[in-house]
Amino acid sequence: MAEVAVNMVLEKLISFLNEEMQLLRDFHTEVADIKLELDFLSSFLRDADAKAATEGSDEAIKTWVKHVREAAYGIEDFIDEYMLSAVQHRDQQGFKAFLKRILGYIRSLKQEREMVSKIQDLKRSVHEIGEKRRRLDIHVSDQGGSSRGRIDPRAGLHFVESGELVGIQASRDELAGRLIDGESMRIVISLVGMGGLGKTTLAKKVYDDVKDIFDCHAWITVSQSNTTVERLRTMVRRFHEAKNDIPPIGINDVTDAEELIGKCRDYLQYKRYVIVFDDVWDEHFWQVIQSALPENNNGSRIIITTRYLSVAEFCKQSCLVHVHMLQQLSLEFAQELLCRTAFRFDQQKECPDNLESLSFDIARKCDGLPLAIVAIGGLLSTKGKDVLEWTRLCDDLSKQLKSNPHLAYVKTILSFSYHDLPHYLKSCFLYVGVFPPNHHIPVKKLIRLWIAEGLVKENQEMTLEETAKAYLTRLINRSLVQVEWSDSTGRARYCRAHDLIHEVLLSKLEELNLIPSSQASSNSAARYLWIDNNRACDLSRRNGNCQTHSIIFYNFQELHVPVFERLSLNFKLLRQVDFENAPFEYLPKEVGNLWHLRYLSLRYSKIKMLPKSIGKLHNLISLDLKGSLVVEIPDEVRGLCNLQYLGAYSVDHDNHYNINTDQGIRINGSVIGSLESIEKLYYVEFQSQNGEHFGRELRRLTRLRKLGITKLKSDFGEALCCAIKQMHQLHALRISAVKEDEVLELKSMSPPPCLERLRLQGRLMTLPGWISELKNLVKVSLHWSGISDGSLKILGDLPKLSEVWLHECYDGAELHFEQGKFPKLKYLALRCLYKLEKLVIERGCLPCLETLGIGPSPLLQEVPTNIGNLECLKNLEFHDMAKEFAKKILPNEGLDYWKVKRIPNVCVHFTGRGLYGETYKLGDFRLRQYLYQT
Repeated sequence: MAEVAVNMVLEKLISFLNEEMQLLRDFHTEVADIKLELDFLSSFLRDADAKAATEGSDEAIKTWVKHVREAAYGIEDFIDEYMLSAVQHRDQQGFKAFLKRILGYIRSLKQEREMVSKIQDLKRSVHEIGEKRRRLDIHVSDQGGSSRGRIDPRAGLHFVESGELVGIQASRDELAGRLIDGESMRIVISLVGMGGLGKTTLAKKVYDDVKDIFDCHAWITVSQSNTTVERLRTMVRRFHEAKNDIPPIGINDVTDAEELIGKCRDYLQYKRYVIVFDDVWDEHFWQVIQSALPENNNGSRIIITTRYLSVAEFCKQSCLVHVHMLQQLSLEFAQELLCRTAFRFDQQKECPDNLESLSFDIARKCDGLPLAIVAIGGLLSTKGKDVLEWTRLCDDLSKQLKSNPHLAYVKTILSFSYHDLPHYLKSCFLYVGVFPPNHHIPVKKLIRLWIAEGLVKENQEMTLEETAKAYLTRLINRSLVQVEWSDSTGRARYCRAHDLIHEVLLSKLEELNLIPSSQASSNSAARYLWIDNNRACDLSRRNGNCQTHSIIFYNFQELHVPVFERLSLNFKLLRQVDFENAPFEYLPKEVGNLWHLRYLSLRYSKIKMLPKSIGKLHNLISLDLKGSLVVEIPDEVRGLCNLQYLGAYSVDHDNHYNINTDQGIRINGSVIGSLESIEKLYYVEFQSQNGEHFGRELRRLTRLRKLGITKLKSDFGEALCCAIKQMHQLHALRISAVKEDEVLELKSMSPPPCLERLRLQGRLMTLPGWISELKNLVKVSLHWSGISDGSLKILGDLPKLSEVWLHECYDGAELHFEQGKFPKLKYLALRCLYKLEKLVIERGCLPCLETLGIGPSPLLQEVPTNIGNLECLKNLEFHDMAKEFAKKILPNEGLDYWKVKRIPNVCVHFTGRGLYGETYKLGDFRLRQYLYQT
């Protein structure tokens, strides 16, 4: 894990040497020498890290890795301290500043001597580490530093008796059907999921069920085969041995891959075969292996188990592939498996009543992971039915997973995926562990924190945010991060790590000194701090911990310490501060002293004003003011030359939804144009005074990818259109008029070619023709548009459109969805269409629609006839419809029930009932009571 720290420092040193040539003066050579030595050491670290992570490894290697890591942190802190010191001297101006500079000069001589001494100490330390490496004979492994050891703790785990299997029968039957029946062409079936989900166990059971139906069969454990040649040899042997044939003479001596491929093809050419490749890590393994498996149209099948979705995707280049994503066990199945394992030696094999509640608590902590459930159940089988022992294990499960030898292999197996990551993904994945277990992490927030911490590499072809999203996708595809919620367009919005993976991350974070150790005092050094309301006093007890880069405050009710004063004094190297939902009402000027700050979140705080010192945060990348009470940004923000994200609006929760529910912030027109690095800016009021000038300043923001404009007047629509014409990278655009009946003059818009999301709030009368050019549009929202003609048909031809919101948008009596239109639409909301009398959905329209929301539409008398023909429709929602309309869909009595009875989830919502209204599922007896009450 020192590899992570060193590679981050190397990138920083390169930038430091390039940018601070003049500042370094006397010790430029020393810094360059350190960089050279670290560069050399980094080539050995992946192997050393892997060795240090294995049980029983040499303590000397572990100590060496620790020293490398500490040296890397020391160098990083030196760079940050030097940069801060240089900036403080450089920023002094005026007569008072002159006097300060005289005193500062005296101090700076002393500081410079201290810096020189410190850099020389660091140089000496790094060279000593290099000498220790040579003495310890740490070298680059031929296996590329893989952490998968010679003794695999997974060996034999899939040999499970059928009676001990729980929750896999449906998958077992489905996969057996796919193997036996279906296409005659060669098909790959890939079982994908995180470690410990039971991929190998499921594959083994299905393989045993069907293998005798095939002419020949073989099972290959890929993770235990070191080379392609060895895998090919094993394939040839296994195919022959399965049919009691003698393998080719001298097969073990063949080293030529081409010869082995030929032998395999010759043997399989006219046979129907099934083969399992278990535990595949490298997506490129298929490039060679596929050549040995002939496509003979005999119904041959290939099963692959892998943690990586990319492995399955790679096979699609040359073969028909079915991907089977394994899911965690439900709580009920998890408890059943736990009890079967814990009471396997009991005659009844049942959980006694006094342990049932505890068994569910333990199963819940396993988070549906069969590997952990079976391991813990096995340990419980040695405890008998002692309630005290079960309670102790339940209360102390995290510590048991770390220290109990009966459970050690669980953590080891889960760690394999971490060790297989490249160093830049390890850094990002570790940050996921900073959040508490089972915490749903907002994806956008996580990405901005990664960027602010410097975990995302610069890429000329992509923005930092695009690169960070690619990192997250790779972690998801490697089954390390789970998506908790995606929107209708398929974007991941919330994610988390599995609870037991989170345990692995915590141990790695503690080992790296990235978070405070659970065994250490609160004054211990830590890069990242998560401080919740129960540990608010922690901050007041921490004295001068300059190593801290990130502080995330969570769930605070009140703050007892002058937070920013303490942060600016004792945490000068902070890069990220997150005060989401914090209760304070003002932001002190001391925030400007946090020169290294790159991420500042005041989301949903009660802050009303930003201090002028905010302009001193020249490194700030993200400023999140969403949901705060800030209404105006000070002119000093022109100093935020690196600002890429500014999200700011307040929400009016007291009144009925209207065009001003989301209120943007005010920024001086002469200032906004100076934010030339900005990529996301929303929501900003379009200045009504001197609007032409404001529009000209907006034109300078050519890097914008997301823009939200509020309170636009008709007179300045042209100015806004001219500005947007310069924003070629714009992906998301929201334009809101000053009031609902204000016309949005957008006819002259030259739409950005990359636009994916569009929201227009205000009078249009007819849909602008340029919308038909938005071939990448996936979501459109139209509010208070006043459209009554047929121009909405334009939307039906957009090839990627997957979500449509129409709110008080259409004033016509009939809305017609024609055959063949909206080919990719998944979500359709027809809200507050008060003049709508008839909704027509032709057969063959909306083929992918999954969710349809309607209402209130008081004039709509019946459910569309063809609504039942929407084969993908899963959710049908009616909002505040007339009672007579709702009565028509009641089961067994409503005239329109036959139209909706095949839709899985039909709901009726009435706003007027209770604080938030009431939602009834169709069939709920309370719905009928409400509809017929007098």
